[in-house]
Amino acid sequence: MNFWEKIKKDLQKGIEEGMTVIKEGAAVVKEKAEELTEEAKKQYRIYELKTKVQKWMTELGGRVYELSSKGGNPMSDVTVKLVINRIKKLEKQIAKLEEKKTVTSPKAMKFTNESKNK
Repeated sequence: MNFWEKIKKDLQKGIEEGMTVIKEGAAVVKEKAEELTEEAKKQYRIYELKTKVQKWMTELGGRVYELSSKGGNPMSDVTVKLVINRIKKLEKQIAKLEEKKTVTSPKAMKFTNESKNK
């Protein structure tokens, strides 16, 4: 094999290896993007639920204030109990969402760790 053929062969091999690395990197980027998208959706859902809690807390506070002005026991009021139950359900949903952790795929972890070591 002459010098020129060896150079061509080495270049072709380098291009193929480079393309393999690029394809693997693209796959990892795609996986990470999907994970981040899912995490953003989860965070937005948590935000929506917390906004609802705030709305119901305001409703509850107004109702308790109204009942206390009249001298009644707020905890015996049906509306107060209903609002408290709604808030508790929302709190459970928020806790459930906050418990979920985004799982990073092994391939993405390997690629990320290799990048950090360079």
